[in-house]
Amino acid sequence: MIQDKDFTLRLIRQLTQALEKLILDKPEESLMQKELDYDSLMKDIFKMDFSTISSLTKDELISIVNERQERDHKDYYEMLGNLFYYKGKESKSNDFLNKSKNFYEMYLQTSGIFALPIINRINEIKKELE
Repeated sequence: MIQDKDFTLRLIRQLTQALEKLILDKPEESLMQKELDYDSLMKDIFKMDFSTISSLTKDELISIVNERQERDHKDYYEMLGNLFYYKGKESKSNDFLNKSKNFYEMYLQTSGIFALPIINRINEIKKELE
């Protein structure tokens, strides 16, 4: 069981880093070759595909995160923020961008980290949603 949690946390961190590189338009060649398969990663992490996850409300997703160990919440929130930000930009979906903003804010609250890039993204999202 502990190995499963460690594996899942590793997947979350890898996905977060990969999305961060895509958001910053700095994807590595290996990342481009792998062509991130969001559905399989989401199934590994949440046991459901991206379309199912994206159809859940913010509160439902927070409830799922709260079922995990508290020390890992910040990683989930950062990953969800990056995921919805990237998908929101890609599909021009205000719903995804709004979820991204919420998860970034949750990340800042739970991590206690002053992350200027995240704060800048939140401000960018707010402008786009106006």
